[in-house]
Amino acid sequence: MILFDGATLIDPEGGTARPGALLTDGDTIRAVIPEGSGAIADLRRREDVAAIDCTGLTLAPGIVDLGVKVSEPGERHKESFRTAGRAAARGGITTMVTRPDTDPAIDTPEVLEFVARRASADAMVRVVPMAALTRDRAGREMVEIGLLRDAGAAAFTDCDRVVTDSRVFARCLGYARALDALVIAHPQDPGLSRGTCATSGRFASLRGLPSVSPMAERMALDRDMALVEMTEARYHADQITSSRSLPALERARRNGLDVTAGIGIHHLTLNEFDIGDYRTFFKLKPPLRSEDDRQAMVEAVAGGLIDVVCSMHTPQDEESKRLPFEEAASGAVGLETLLPAALRLVHAGAMDLPVLWRALSLNPARRLGLPGGRLAEGAPADLILFDPDAPFVMDRATLASKSKNTPFDGARMQGRVVGTWVGGVRVHG
Repeated sequence: MILFDGATLIDPEGGTARPGALLTDGDTIRAVIPEGSGAIADLRRREDVAAIDCTGLTLAPGIVDLGVKVSEPGERHKESFRTAGRAAARGGITTMVTRPDTDPAIDTPEVLEFVARRASADAMVRVVPMAALTRDRAGREMVEIGLLRDAGAAAFTDCDRVVTDSRVFARCLGYARALDALVIAHPQDPGLSRGTCATSGRFASLRGLPSVSPMAERMALDRDMALVEMTEARYHADQITSSRSLPALERARRNGLDVTAGIGIHHLTLNEFDIGDYRTFFKLKPPLRSEDDRQAMVEAVAGGLIDVVCSMHTPQDEESKRLPFEEAASGAVGLETLLPAALRLVHAGAMDLPVLWRALSLNPARRLGLPGGRLAEGAPADLILFDPDAPFVMDRATLASKSKNTPFDGARMQGRVVGTWVGGVRVHG
């Protein structure tokens, strides 16, 4: 047994952050003990208990990162399960929920089983794979949702390839509803978004960048909400990044639709001005938004309207990023920077640690029906021990990911992971 002694315990279920101790037994949490309890002193004296002094540190459930791209199969030179797992452990992520936008796409039970085998053999953290919603993510023919679900698919998504045919998407939603499967969509109107790399406005115009209005997100979300209302399917928007989309999300919730939404950490901590020097590490999909939109998204996370905060980890090699801004590939890595970037919101007073952990761990676990995300008796011993105030300067050369395309290179950050445990086994620190 392991006793985490003297930590600040983050309980996202109860919404508390208080000092105490936590005891694990094998792969589960055995007890959460408040500070001052005589049981702590008794446990310290037991020979079968290994005590870890956590004075000055914070203990929380491991992060459940919904939407990680691991480039196996097809582009292993960008990221493998081995390197992604190591990066996740260093970042306090104990569960990676991986995307199916691989080459080939994860659209058959055979490919899904291959991915599961590689993940089990190579990754040091838990890996929960998602599957494509349509064949080859082409938006024309629905995958075998039932067979893929039986093979272990946690959800179904075509990622950033929007299913433009509403009849096909409705058929997918209806079939998923019959099987109680979760559909994850990328709310962006592809016609308006195609070929763009910035958010429309004076700033993009001055820099001569092709841009798209945030209304492209709102329009796609409105369509999706209508189809969800028609089919009563379970739906999750992978990224809501514009304040114009929030009323549609609120309306769907009021109408009783089973709808949740997420946002990537980069859209919570960066804005459109960050692309001013044409640095392609800041080229994301959807593009970075205005500061007003960013602040509205932070408030939506703090208020619970946006449920999930994730890394949207998207590794790209040097060749695909060292191009003119318009031609460069979109995306940024985020497994190791998710925690310190998210802690910026706490240090700025926008939210407290329990609220942040609700979005980082509890909500994604609940949405996918996973047992993690909790600091409670009987929960998995998936834990992160960290110092939320430890300062450092991010150096992308030190990242464990194969790809180094982080927009935080050279940034001053706070928050270092001291240890990560998966199923009671220490995988970092």
